[in-house]
Amino acid sequence: MREKIVTKDPGEGIFPHVTAMAAILIILLSGSIFFVVLSGAMPALKKFKLSFIFSTIWDPVLDIYGAAPAIYGTAVSSFLALLIAAPLGVGTAIFLTELAPGWLRKPVSYMVELLAAVPSVVFGLWGLLVLAPWLRKGVGLFLDEKFGFIPLFRGPFLGVGMLTGTLVLTIMILPTVTAISREVMLTVPLDQREGMFALGATRWEVIRKVILPGSKVGIVGALLLGLGRAMGEAMAVTMVIGNTFIISPSLLSPAQTLSSLIVSEFPEAYGMQLSALMLLGLILFAITLAINIIALIMVNRSAARLKAGKELVPVQISMPYGEGALVLVKKKNLSKME
Repeated sequence: MREKIVTKDPGEGIFPHVTAMAAILIILLSGSIFFVVLSGAMPALKKFKLSFIFSTIWDPVLDIYGAAPAIYGTAVSSFLALLIAAPLGVGTAIFLTELAPGWLRKPVSYMVELLAAVPSVVFGLWGLLVLAPWLRKGVGLFLDEKFGFIPLFRGPFLGVGMLTGTLVLTIMILPTVTAISREVMLTVPLDQREGMFALGATRWEVIRKVILPGSKVGIVGALLLGLGRAMGEAMAVTMVIGNTFIISPSLLSPAQTLSSLIVSEFPEAYGMQLSALMLLGLILFAITLAINIIALIMVNRSAARLKAGKELVPVQISMPYGEGALVLVKKKNLSKME
């Protein structure tokens, strides 16, 4: 009987090396971007040192630069957008995974993913031509007239400003938060859900005691990824935030972010001004990189917890003076409880 000779596919020896080279190329590209930005920022970093972060002056004529208003605008707009997008995104993810009927689940999921593919300049144009006039004549005017005595809503409101920029960022990061939260919730083991239902748990109890605890770390990672997207957004924010280099507690006043300042002044910058813009980019690079790393760590932790969670089963514990409680117990500990 002849033995069948199995020939080795030549691609098997090449493919690992090609993928390794692609991974190394990505690392080299990221490192080269960092070093180019760092080298360009060195003159401003040597001249202004830490005072660059706390200074509120941006004067190209006198070559005096500071980043405090831009950092303030970036932080406030991003965190406010995340504060609005978090309940909306997580609520939408819960609806799509647990409550939506089958005929509605897929179309809404596709629409959410499609919204993430819309270019940022489209969001900016929509915010400038549709949202800003509506806010100026509606919500902004109401807040200025009724609550203008509060510094948070002190006008006048011109349509563009912190409020408009925050709402545009909210819409832009909402697909990211929703899509990742939905994927994390879908990975919760099915036997835990079915076990809770078999023990008489309601839909809300399953969501509260199984779905959310099993996916909370991944949801936090999704929120951090959305925060990184909001902080790094440039074109849409530049079109609607007003681009005024001030620190104001009012949501109705114009503001400035790190990205919008770079986009606005980079084409005509030279000398120390260009170096200061590079330093702004370095600060933004460091912030977004740190946020993305933390988010990825938390998502990976969620996957590890999920793997451990597959060893859990729901059990109803009888209480002396009550109806009992539903808890999750490791399968290997069930014999000890009997």
